[in-house]
Amino acid sequence: MATLVTEQGIVHYEAHGRGRPVLLLHGWLGSWALWHTTILELGKEFRTYALDFWGFGESGDQGMDFSVDNFVTLVNQFMDRLGIPKAPLVGHSMGGTVSLGTAIREPEKVVKVIVVGSPIQGTSLSLLLKTASFEGWIGLSQKLPFLFTVFLRGLRVFMSGYSYLLARDGRKLSKMMDADLANLTGSAFFESIATLRKTDLRPRMGELKMPILGVYGARDLIVHPNQSKLLKSTAPHSQIAWFEHSGHFPMIDEPERFHNTVRNFLNSG
Repeated sequence: MATLVTEQGIVHYEAHGRGRPVLLLHGWLGSWALWHTTILELGKEFRTYALDFWGFGESGDQGMDFSVDNFVTLVNQFMDRLGIPKAPLVGHSMGGTVSLGTAIREPEKVVKVIVVGSPIQGTSLSLLLKTASFEGWIGLSQKLPFLFTVFLRGLRVFMSGYSYLLARDGRKLSKMMDADLANLTGSAFFESIATLRKTDLRPRMGELKMPILGVYGARDLIVHPNQSKLLKSTAPHSQIAWFEHSGHFPMIDEPERFHNTVRNFLNSG
């Protein structure tokens, strides 16, 4: 386990391998643990960094801004602190949206972008996530934290069953999500999804000149798969890898194909 002190707080991250740097960014309710297998696979030829956004995983709630925009700031500061001048960004779900946001804000730092089941437009989120994005929940969780504790316990029970609909290996996903949910506070939980829901990258996608790959699962129940078409239409030079047998977690559903796809794109051109 490694930590890094930024201007706004401490960031936990895991690093593995040698070679060109690659940053891996997790999605909402997740942590670096999503990338455990990916770190080992890509680490055979790249120096991989998987970090926890503020408020998630081991980075913890440090009483700050948990917006998508601030996570873009985190990535920028992380690269500066570690002396990484530029690197490809690989982001899952919210992490992919952060990756694209970083590429828009700091294009000279981003070599390539891979988004995995990521929303370009926040309205593509499932009804469950849209419900969680209601801004009123943030104030309520701060005023009555014990209610969030009760809510979180119920959510962990719900996700233990729902995870079997989200991934082929529902048991693996359930264990991972249960551990990640145990570290969450109300502020990080609600503020991050509220800002993701309002995100719309469409007006600025045309500014991106670096290679972009979108990995989307046909069976995704979290982010509508039509975001692949939106990515292609707003960034015409982008490529799409369509995973017919995957949902929101192709790295779990089709790991060998997923890692080959990512590796080949990173090594291309």
